[in-house]
Amino acid sequence: MRIKSFLLSLLFSGSIFAQSIENPMLWADVPDPDVIRVGDTFYLVSTTMHLMPGAPVMQSKDLKNWETVGYVFDRLTDSPKYDLQEGTVYGRGQWATSLKYHDGKFWALLAPNEAGSMGDTYIFTAPKAEGPWTIHSRLRHFHDATLFFDEDGTPYVFFGTGEMCQLTRDLKGVVEGSLRHYFQREADERGLLEGTRVIKHNGTYYALLISHVYAPGRHRREVCYRTKDLNGTWEKNTVLESDFGGFGYLAQGTIVDTEEGDWYGIMFQDRGGVGRVLTLSPVRWLDGWPMLGDEYNKVPEVMRPYKSGQPATAIVKSDDFSGENLGLHWQWNHNPIDNAWSLTERPGFLRLKTNRVVPNLYLAPNTLTQRMEGPMCTGAISIDISKMKDGDCAGFAAFNGDSGVLTIRKNGKKITLDMSEQSVQLTEREKAVKEVKETVVETVELAPKTKTVYLRIDGDFQHGHNDAATFAYSLDGTTWTAIGTKGYRMIFDYRRFFMGSKFAIFNYATKKAGGYVDVDAFNYTKITPTHE
Repeated sequence: MRIKSFLLSLLFSGSIFAQSIENPMLWADVPDPDVIRVGDTFYLVSTTMHLMPGAPVMQSKDLKNWETVGYVFDRLTDSPKYDLQEGTVYGRGQWATSLKYHDGKFWALLAPNEAGSMGDTYIFTAPKAEGPWTIHSRLRHFHDATLFFDEDGTPYVFFGTGEMCQLTRDLKGVVEGSLRHYFQREADERGLLEGTRVIKHNGTYYALLISHVYAPGRHRREVCYRTKDLNGTWEKNTVLESDFGGFGYLAQGTIVDTEEGDWYGIMFQDRGGVGRVLTLSPVRWLDGWPMLGDEYNKVPEVMRPYKSGQPATAIVKSDDFSGENLGLHWQWNHNPIDNAWSLTERPGFLRLKTNRVVPNLYLAPNTLTQRMEGPMCTGAISIDISKMKDGDCAGFAAFNGDSGVLTIRKNGKKITLDMSEQSVQLTEREKAVKEVKETVVETVELAPKTKTVYLRIDGDFQHGHNDAATFAYSLDGTTWTAIGTKGYRMIFDYRRFFMGSKFAIFNYATKKAGGYVDVDAFNYTKITPTHE
């Protein structure tokens, strides 16, 4: 009993627990993952839709510590909608990128979730995961597709619900007559089977997909189809059907091997306001099937680390803006306007300049974002507002289709800070902003000569805590005052943004362009409650 108590005390005091991989592996919005290994390094890509740069590439040596090392593209330019002109691409843009390493090069395939030529598939290539990435070809739209190279180098695309085709050897076209369905979904799988990922192991091809089922007693699950002949019959099995952490059933992702020949599964789970988080599971090969989960076929809460001694890294970070380039942990909302922001005009500060008049936050260019994280997190900015012009709005938001927003407003000589709840309505086709409903919950008048304001947002994504955001401000960076809604509920809405809430720093003009703010720092802390 003493030994058991000692081990438990070590586990929960952090001596062992800190070295373990706790699920979710990434408690942040990292949907539609594809993961590969090259040598001793794992590489992961995810969906970030309307955020730029897009298709983030993350790396890890131990499947615990991840960091962003590059992006497949800086911006998309098929339409002015990517520039918040003539509509938007909220919830669209880059989806479900597939990552592969073949013939000494990295390859990425993605298809924006758009109609017409905007939705044509991109194939990119790069000499290393960090880039530079270049466009290799454009093809017809392939929904939620994966690129696959067979052992003889023949390229294929698997996509949609059980569709596949062969590509030409130069990856610039589809082989005529190769398009076909390799399976048909079951009667109770009325939703799409999507998010295809394909691997080959011991001479067998495996296609993993998320299956949405609606029959009584059935749940969202990960299914696998296998065959030894791509033109033959495919067998089917369910390889994961597990709830986890009180948040429902999870699926969609892939499996990857280690140098030693062990296998792991990476699947995402919908967790409300924080978005879709990544879980890590062991893979047990049973009767030739890659079964995910522990011995009870469940996603484990804690796993032993694959590799110990690796430095701690993160995909969300503090920033003092002292670098020459913007950190890879940041993404802009839609394409940025490059001459309207600077790290050099005032070294050590991020300058955000207004350059066109817009009516609301959802059309504001150069809004800078980072993910929020669970179980709890806090982000704070220090902002110099002395160069704002009449009609300017600057601040900090828990940004989504429904947003909790801290806004500093300049109206003539009057300066106010308010906390508001804002909700955007978008047209179905163009995703144009139809209306922004804004409810100002609390307003504080600031002294006319106020120069620096500190703004803070705390997020709580623990189960049962309603994805709550709280807001505060300070005039000295030490004493904080709560403002506005206590426990603002952040939501996930697939009809609009289709992503988790983000920290967002913004500055926009409603009357006349030309003002600017200087952001001195973004201070971030991920908080894990202590175990009792």
